[in-house]
Formats: sequence, C-alpha cells, structure tokens
Amino acid sequence: MALLLLASTSLSSCLTYYQTRYVFHKNFENGRLPEAEKALLHNKRAARGNNRLLYYLNLGTVNSIMGNYQQSNAYFEKAYFIGENYQVNYLKQAASFLVNPTVTQYRGEDFEHLMVHYYKALNFLKLGDKEAALVECKRMNIKLNALGDKYKNVDNKYHKDAFVHNLMGIIYEANKDYNNAFIAYRNAVEVYQSVYKQMFGLDVPEQLKKDIIRAAHLTGFKEEKAHYEQMFKQKYQPLAKGGGDLVFLWHNGLGPIKSEWSINFNILRGEGGNVTFRNEEYGWSFPFFISDEEYNNSGLEKLEFIRVAFPKYIPRGLFYKEANLQWKGQAFPLQRMANVNKLAFKSLEQRMVYEIGKSLLRLALKKGGEYALRRQDKNAGAAILSAFNAITEKADTRAWQSLPHSIYYTRVHLPEGKQQLKFTASGNGQPKVYNFNFDIKKGQTYFHAFHSLDTQPFNRYDSGVR
Repeated sequence: MALLLLASTSLSSCLTYYQTRYVFHKNFENGRLPEAEKALLHNKRAARGNNRLLYYLNLGTVNSIMGNYQQSNAYFEKAYFIGENYQVNYLKQAASFLVNPTVTQYRGEDFEHLMVHYYKALNFLKLGDKEAALVECKRMNIKLNALGDKYKNVDNKYHKDAFVHNLMGIIYEANKDYNNAFIAYRNAVEVYQSVYKQMFGLDVPEQLKKDIIRAAHLTGFKEEKAHYEQMFKQKYQPLAKGGGDLVFLWHNGLGPIKSEWSINFNILRGEGGNVTFRNEEYGWSFPFFISDEEYNNSGLEKLEFIRVAFPKYIPRGLFYKEANLQWKGQAFPLQRMANVNKLAFKSLEQRMVYEIGKSLLRLALKKGGEYALRRQDKNAGAAILSAFNAITEKADTRAWQSLPHSIYYTRVHLPEGKQQLKFTASGNGQPKVYNFNFDIKKGQTYFHAFHSLDTQPFNRYDSGVR
C-alpha cells in the first residue's frame, strides 16, 4: 500500500501546474475559448481548492477575450478578494515546510495582482465605464507603492510602472480631463526613462510622445509643451476636427510557463551554531543558526550537500514581431507599452532570496524527520520516508499562464460614421490579417483589445528572458 501511494505521489509530483491543466491550456493556446472555459468549469474542485485564485484568473481572461466583460469582471473580482485575503492557514503553512508549497493556498505573484486590475480596467472601458476603469488604475498604483515598501532592501526593484500611468493618461484624456491626463503622461514618461529602459529595455513609445505634447497644448501648459517638443524632437500635430479616437490594444503572444530547477548546496558547519548552505556556481550563501543538539539530531552532520528545487520561468517566444492598423492607405504601427514576460521574471527575481531560504528550511526539516526515524527504525519506515521526501521535494510552479507576453497600442483619429480598419500581424514570414469595424461618434474615444495567442515552440529547460 505504501509503495502504491509512493508511485501515485511520484507521478503527480513530477508534473508542473501547467501540465496538470493541460486540456485547458492547449484549448486556450489554440483559440478554442469555449472549450477552454468548459475545461475550467468542469473541474468543480478547483473553485474551492488551493488553486482557486488561478481558477478565477483563467475564467476572467477567457471571458474577457470572448467579449463577456461583465462576467469576466465578476470572476476577476473574486480573484481580487482571494488575493487580498491575508488569513493564513497555519496548519497548511507548516505542512508546506514538511511536504512542498503546493499544499497551501496560491496567493499569486506581485505582477499577477497588478494584471487583475488591468483586465478589470479594460473590461470597464469596453463597457463604457471610464470612471470605474480609473479606479482600477488607482488600485494598481496603490499596489505598486506597497511593493516599494515590501522590497525596500532590494536593489534595482520594480515598484513603479509606466504602463499604469500611460493607461491612466489615456483614460483621463478620453474623459476630457486634460490636466490629469498630462500629469499621468508625464509620470509615464519619467518611469519609461528612469526604470523601464534599464529594467525592461523599453523606451518612451512614439504614441506617448505625441499624447503628452497634445495634452500639454490642450491644458495650456506652453512651457511644458515646448519642453517635450524639444525632448522628443517633434512638434505638436493637431488632430483633424470632428470625429473620434480609437485606442487599439494588442496582446501579443503568451507569458512564460512556470517550471522548476534544482541545484546543490554544500553544508558548511561553523562555530557557535552557525550552518551555511553554499553554492559555489552562483556564489550563494545562506547562513542559519542551529544549536549543536539540533544540528546532531537533524542528521545534517551526516550530509555534505543537499539538492533543493526552486521555481523558474520558461519564456514562450513571440511568433509575431510587429503589427499595424491600416485605414485608407495610412499605417499606424502598434508600439510596445509593457513587457509582461520580463515583468514576470523580475517579480520572481525580487523574491528569490526568500524563496531559496524557504526551500532550504523545508529540505532541512525533511532531512531532520528522515534522520530521526532512521534512529528509531532502521527498516522500511525510514526508507519509505526518505523516498517520500525525495518525491515531494518540488517547487511551486503555479502561475497565471493565460497572460499575454507583451502589450502594444496605438491611437487612430477617425471621422464620424462606420469605419473599417485592417489589422496585420507579421512574423516568421506568415502575416495574419483581421478586419475590424467601428461606428465612430464625434468626440468619443473607443477602446478595443485583441489577443494574438500564437507563440514560438518553447523548451521546458530554457530559462532565457525575451
């Protein structure tokens, strides 16, 4: 019976979260959205279990793409409250140190919490509720400020977001609030230049350069207008009178897969109860204080090294490298405003020190229990526990894996009436063309999002950032 349990545990523990939800992910990646939703809803236990945050995040994403914006926001609101619920199940928390992190409630990565508000804002924009969309942007800003406090001792930390400020500026401008639009655009420009360029390789988008100059002009800020005209080496270009604006958001590709990797740590015993876990390859050292009695009882004195599992991201490369909108012979390139893929890597990097320390403690406790049992029972019990510990040693690979790789945008000023625009995505010599129709009314701003789900084939052992 014990061997059967071990075999079952071994099979499930070898799988990442992505692999355990293979039916959903494959349907989603191939654009079979109703089937993807059905696969989610069919798993009733997921709505109540440790992965319920991801259950609602994926349902929210699928419904947003399908145009069910109210239903999507209902799912995202449930996800929001799960993520904000800081009540800790201490029994499960303790079990996570003895087994692995997947026995606890998944709380989400920092950037995943931010993306909940982005999707909710986008849904509200499609529903015509710009005020509610602004509330979601402000919620994102509050979370970013909290991240600044959370990682105050981390160098080169991610705690400011140009994408959020840019989106806020676009929404303020759609509400004819040009003063706040200018302030938001200015904040976006500053963060693109001071943070995004270095951290994510993203400079100020051309569309933002035009938008901030126009907002300064409409607000009557002559000095600021001249300042940005000189900075960006372009003059204010007034839009044609009449008509309305289309802000087109392109979600390109899919974000990274969360997998795991493992490395060896040498165990170095020092004086005064100090034990250091050290990895020479990466230059990592993690000191712990363990008394002589605890050290001897833990079984660590019998070990020279231990192998520990950590989470890592595997990127899914972009299939389409660029895209544009075409209207009556004019082309409007889509410009990247956010790289969600790199944001995911940065988010994990910021908490890696904590993750490594937690993993080392988990494995040390496992080894302690194994050694204690060996001293009492030199037969099958200790052998089974040793095998169980090896099998259950795994990283937390749970993640919101229906997010886009990157977000692009452009603004098109269109005359009143029914207008057809052609969207062309290009990459690998295989352009994809779609036609979109909009009924434009004077003075209105319309928002539309489109997700290209195609990706490059990915290697589960790859760890590069793209």
